Amino acid sequence: MCTERGSEPTQRDAREERMKRGNERILATHAGSLARPPDLREMVIAKSGGQPHDEAALAGRLRSAVAEVVQQQVAVGLDSVNDGEFSKAHFTSYARERLSGHDQRTDVPGEVLSRVYGRDALEFPEYFEGRGNLGGPEDVCTGPLEYIGHAAVQSDIDNFKAGLEGFGGLEVFLLAVAPGTIEHWMQNRYYDRDEDFLNAIADAMHEKYKAITDAGLLLQIDDPDLADAWQIHPDLSVAEYRAFAELRIEALNYALRDIPEESIRFHMCWGSYYGPHVYDIGLNDIVDIILKVKAAGYSIEASDPRHEHEWRVWEGTKLPAGKALIPGVVGHASDFVEHPMLVAERIVNYALLVGRENVIVGTDYGLGTRVGHPKIAWAKFGAQAEGARLATEELRG
Repeated sequence: MCTERGSEPTQRDAREERMKRGNERILATHAGSLARPPDLREMVIAKSGGQPHDEAALAGRLRSAVAEVVQQQVAVGLDSVNDGEFSKAHFTSYARERLSGHDQRTDVPGEVLSRVYGRDALEFPEYFEGRGNLGGPEDVCTGPLEYIGHAAVQSDIDNFKAGLEGFGGLEVFLLAVAPGTIEHWMQNRYYDRDEDFLNAIADAMHEKYKAITDAGLLLQIDDPDLADAWQIHPDLSVAEYRAFAELRIEALNYALRDIPEESIRFHMCWGSYYGPHVYDIGLNDIVDIILKVKAAGYSIEASDPRHEHEWRVWEGTKLPAGKALIPGVVGHASDFVEHPMLVAERIVNYALLVGRENVIVGTDYGLGTRVGHPKIAWAKFGAQAEGARLATEELRG
């Protein structure tokens, strides 16, 4: 919910923030990450890599780029907008940059291959051999973890609110990574137990989560490794993996303490990497765990060739009362731009099972950084918005 121009959000404003619902029509949102302008991308990467850069120039360009991307999201027909994640160099790295208590080491060549692509890599080693993300630095927790990103998150909030001036009636959100996903990308060499490590991450990230909602913004929690860790841990059975996932959801809910669930939505997927995904865990095996997350809405990858059929999971799974389902209706797995009528068909499938009023349409992943060109991502958003319009008309009958 956008505050009035010139007004400052109060604690009471933040507590009154709620995830929007489409009473008259189906609303459209997205997973969050959008393509940065090339000049901004170079500045952000330089800063993240410790290279010389002009801090004032970066701050000014971030402010203007966020304003531009807010306008683009509104123009393409999205009802729920964010800052494009413009200040972050990488999905996993930004959380590490805002935490203390860790160092970097150089990976053993090939180690990341087995960790990231796991079960698929065992079946298709020739396909994955030589792919990116092999070697390079890896974060290792070597001391007490603490949140040190207060100034950075406040800058994100300030830039976003400046970009929202002049727009009303929008749902506005910022993203943060779940403790379980951070844990998967940071090896523990300090805490005695996994539970202690997870809770330390949760305590640290709680400060960021709270800063976002206290500012009157919707908080989106991103947790791709809730499902993707099934690939990373090929030795686990489904029962063992469920216990593994439950522990990480408990840590997330602990991190979300003192934050009203109406101000939270949860995004999960099966990892954005291109590959066979033959050994992805099924939604039916973990859907009940997903629904334990303290959130008002659940954004779930749903349109790629491996998971599109899983709309049928909702034939036997009841969406909790008052919650929203946010299926991905356009995806990052292909540069094909989905036809709006296909998008509408996907939406209707969900609406007939969980109720039209409980469906908000989303994307499988952050499209701007995963498809072949930014213009393709924006075309997908346009198809998504048009598909929502067509589905609304069909469901009105």
